[in-house]
Amino acid sequence: MPTYLTPGVYVEEVPSTSKPIEGVSTSIAAFVGLAPGGPVNTPMRISNWTQFAKIYGDPVEPENGPFMEGAYLAHSVYGFFQNGGNLCWIVRVGKVGTAGAPAAQAALPAAGDRGIETLRVHALPGVDSQVRVEVVENAAIKNEGDGEGDKPTGDRERTYKITVTAPGTAPEEYDGLTLKKGRNNLLTKVNAASKLIKIEETGSSLPEAQRAPAPGTYVLSAPGVPADKIAASDFAGDVAKRRGIGGLAAVDEITMVAIPDLWALAENGNGTVVKDLQGKLIAHCENAGDRMAILDSPDGLLPQDVLDWRMNDAGYDSKFAALYYPWIEVMNPLNNRPLMIPPSGHVAGVWCRTDATRGVHKAPANEVTMGANKVGFQITQAEQGNLNKVGINCIRAFPGRGIRIWGARTLSSDPEWRYINVRRLFNYVSESIMEGTQWSVFEPNDVKLWIQLRIAASTFLTRTWREGALFGSTPAQAFFVKCDDETNPPDVIEAGQVVCEIGIAPVKPAEFVIFRLSQYADGGGAVEA
Repeated sequence: MPTYLTPGVYVEEVPSTSKPIEGVSTSIAAFVGLAPGGPVNTPMRISNWTQFAKIYGDPVEPENGPFMEGAYLAHSVYGFFQNGGNLCWIVRVGKVGTAGAPAAQAALPAAGDRGIETLRVHALPGVDSQVRVEVVENAAIKNEGDGEGDKPTGDRERTYKITVTAPGTAPEEYDGLTLKKGRNNLLTKVNAASKLIKIEETGSSLPEAQRAPAPGTYVLSAPGVPADKIAASDFAGDVAKRRGIGGLAAVDEITMVAIPDLWALAENGNGTVVKDLQGKLIAHCENAGDRMAILDSPDGLLPQDVLDWRMNDAGYDSKFAALYYPWIEVMNPLNNRPLMIPPSGHVAGVWCRTDATRGVHKAPANEVTMGANKVGFQITQAEQGNLNKVGINCIRAFPGRGIRIWGARTLSSDPEWRYINVRRLFNYVSESIMEGTQWSVFEPNDVKLWIQLRIAASTFLTRTWREGALFGSTPAQAFFVKCDDETNPPDVIEAGQVVCEIGIAPVKPAEFVIFRLSQYADGGGAVEA
């Protein structure tokens, strides 16, 4: 408490007793897959397609862009942004720093024309791909003298400073480098001393004035590993080493995860590992408790075949996963021909679009799939009935209404968690309350704290009810919040805990809209005389 000794007016800032809870974002996806370039096993936050293409484009042949033969990651990310997604995390899997793995590299463009490559930087064997090379030009003025003292002549000589950094190693700095022959020659000096990189001159045929590298910072990335050379372990990764799926464990804001390139394994004779990897993805989402796995069914299966696959091979039972069938057709930029791809990336974008336009409580179904030209198989209503029972969400083409997602079920056998929007609503509520009440940790555990928690939770849930996410004509019917001496008896307080019980009534989707029709004969009454 402040001490008042001198008469006067005092103004003080008093913290508010009302600490509102803000709703967290529910529209942040994560993709694990194959790409031609970009950092390997390093989660990258991407906010638009241009950024993805720049980071994950081909480091050897940039004109190819981020699309890669036999891989689906770029197609899925493109579909994600096309359908309304605005933020995602990417984990590029591959083989880096191991025997036989392609070395990470980066092209250094010419200063006069960035479309021309003048130098190429290669990581030395055993060096990871997270290497950065900074090139700084120092154009010093020569002092050759002209008979009047040391007045400079104005001639300029290009010298460079190169700084090489990599995680876990001390930075390497090389200053006073030139392109001329001698002990300060850029290639000679760096290649002789560096323990991280080797520089190759690829623009030796260029005129001397054009061989100067453009200043900037360049990130080394490994060339793409062909889909038939990738292993299941590269996707599964390791939580401790932050590789593969495990690389997403430390990124808290993710709410949905897809691995479209799992089926690149299946197409190359490794179909038996897909079940294991999908199971690991589901386990990852269940352990996180705040994200859902978007799974793809196999390509080219008839409805009965995909039903058999679901019942026999993919017998998952999880409220944190959703499965979609069939694949969809897009245009392949590599050859301008139609290509069938897994739908998970487009589905993730539809989830985000639904969240933005309607809210997380709206089932992400009966929504148009942008960018899909065809579906892999046209499903009938009767066929979907069997698939819907076991949690296979269908994508169907309707004449005059486009290609739409026509299912909103999880893979859970528990009726309480049958619908995707219910699961995601609970994820949203729990995560929002958890983040919005962090201020309460280590506060005095007394009645005042209980009241503050009740008010914060009730205010947030009332706002959620007004948005249409909770069922009931009044807040009392939609939810309850209890935090008092009953939920916090002395033994709970002594354990350092404060318990607040919350119950909510989520809205369920109208999955079956039924109109009962019958013939109605309007019989006339007796005619009065």
